[in-house]
Amino acid sequence: MQIIANGINIEAEDHGNPEDPAILLVMGYTAQLVYWPMDFVNGLVKNGFRVITFDNRDVGLSYKFDGVRPPHPLRQMIAKRFFPKRQMAPYNLSDMARDAVGVLDALKIDRAHIVGASMGGMIGQLIAAEHSDRVLSLTPVMSSTNGPGLPGADAEVRKVLMQTARAKTRTPDEALELGLAFSSLIASEEGRNRPDERRELMKLAQERAFYPAGPKRQMAAIIDSGNLRPAANRITAPTMVIHGAEDPLIPSACGQDIAANVKGASFELVEGMGHDLPPSKLPKMVDLITAHCKAA
Repeated sequence: MQIIANGINIEAEDHGNPEDPAILLVMGYTAQLVYWPMDFVNGLVKNGFRVITFDNRDVGLSYKFDGVRPPHPLRQMIAKRFFPKRQMAPYNLSDMARDAVGVLDALKIDRAHIVGASMGGMIGQLIAAEHSDRVLSLTPVMSSTNGPGLPGADAEVRKVLMQTARAKTRTPDEALELGLAFSSLIASEEGRNRPDERRELMKLAQERAFYPAGPKRQMAAIIDSGNLRPAANRITAPTMVIHGAEDPLIPSACGQDIAANVKGASFELVEGMGHDLPPSKLPKMVDLITAHCKAA
């Protein structure tokens, strides 16, 4: 369904009983709402939650900032090193956090549990820090504070990530092959062993909305937002951080840094999980999030 959130069109889906406590799932960089596994969504619904998913701005069926050019990522990172407060991107992660809160507004949800994956976990930190009155609990998954000194992605992963962020407009087939190559680099062993499922999911997303310009602006938003430790220090909502032990894109030390910077936060390391949501790990994640939300 299309709703108006933070003044723009956002595509959202609403699962479960409207009377149950709400969980807002915030997806990551370039990823559409279809990337939330339905076994995960349905598991949370079965455990007594209303689950809302949505497309972030510039992906899927949500609003596109057509014609708005982002800076080159390397030049932006260099400039931000010397001028960290300079705003260079068309929007930042705080704007995307306001989109998420706008989804709650549109659905008349006063407060929700926030679960964010990767970039969605960064957005989740800003929701909890800047809109604390709307947050029942926070669960960043495979995410980071982007704080200085944290380990970065493997060299090959960084290379392909930048290629994805700056890719020229390409055909769906070319984009599919690039996406599959990248997902293979960052996935768990279980994920790598399911290439047909990854291809099917990416083709579904492409058929739903093929928009290669969006990742460039989302990458600029991440770079522009910079170090999130000051935001993490302000979070008061009960927080549990979940991270894969084999994540080559955002190493587990980055998730530990979120937990170290949020007062009272807990940290759960999932063995056998990379930068993905492997099917065999979903029941454990559902159990962890259910227990965390019910205790909040």
